[in-house]
Amino acid sequence: MSKRKPNKNKGPAIIDLDLDSSDLDSPISELFRYEVSKHRSCWRHVFAYLIVQKKKLALKDIELIKKRYPCLLEFPCHFHRGERLKRKGKREEMKELGPPKDAKHAVSRKKEKLDSQAFECKEKLGSEAFDRYFQNLWKNLSEDKRTSFTYLDCMWFSLYLQPSSRDKVLTWIKKKHIFSKKYVIVPIVCWSHWNLLIFCHFGESEQSETHKPCMLLLDSLENADPRRFVLDIYKAEGRSETKDFIYRIPFLVPKVPQQRNDVECGNFVLYYINLFIEGAPENFSIEGGYPYFMKKNWFTPEGLECFCQQLYSSSE
Repeated sequence: MSKRKPNKNKGPAIIDLDLDSSDLDSPISELFRYEVSKHRSCWRHVFAYLIVQKKKLALKDIELIKKRYPCLLEFPCHFHRGERLKRKGKREEMKELGPPKDAKHAVSRKKEKLDSQAFECKEKLGSEAFDRYFQNLWKNLSEDKRTSFTYLDCMWFSLYLQPSSRDKVLTWIKKKHIFSKKYVIVPIVCWSHWNLLIFCHFGESEQSETHKPCMLLLDSLENADPRRFVLDIYKAEGRSETKDFIYRIPFLVPKVPQQRNDVECGNFVLYYINLFIEGAPENFSIEGGYPYFMKKNWFTPEGLECFCQQLYSSSE
């Protein structure tokens, strides 16, 4: 599927990721068809994104990606022998401990331990896990909140970046009727980093005194700009606003708490969403109160940890 080029500089070997007709039956080609949801945030998704972006990677980088973002659909049949032996050793170790006296309590304790380990190890959330936790948040919202808010799927932005699926994504967004909502939650995962885009009052006029449209980016790394995405959404809706209007929409990046390592971003975005929905003003105004509650001291690490533990346990 990938082509190896001669290495003239005697440096790390470079793989040029490129799709051609020979790749039509490959696992990665599925990502451009109907199997995206089955490979969310595994190495196949990362490679597919790199292919679209025409990126080149050293062999060591490719091995690192496959190790860090394994495909869950490959387990257990594609484990290397060494990893199977490790798992076999762990199973034998568990047998030595003997069966629990109370199976129900044992399962509960196991879930609590896994949830605790997941947070303590700061494992990066894949899109499957993120979507599961987000859906748990959403179903617990009041009817009033659901009337004011809507959301886009967390994979839509990364799919939008692929020319082959861009029109389909814009069609999906059109069905969400975002211009009839006060707020639109747009979780974004790109290059395995999560951030949160929020559309405010997109159905309102620029001349409105109380409901002017604006965009918020809550990013624990502060490194994204989605204006082209917004422009295409307006075009797909057939709206009359011009490109100049779109680029005049205020694009705000409040100074929110920042992640402490390279894997917390998914948890941060879920907490951003939860706190924003709870505290969003009736009429978001740049002049009247921005940045509202979205400040560096918005929440503490302890608050984030407590939120994640509750969310993980309630989503089982």
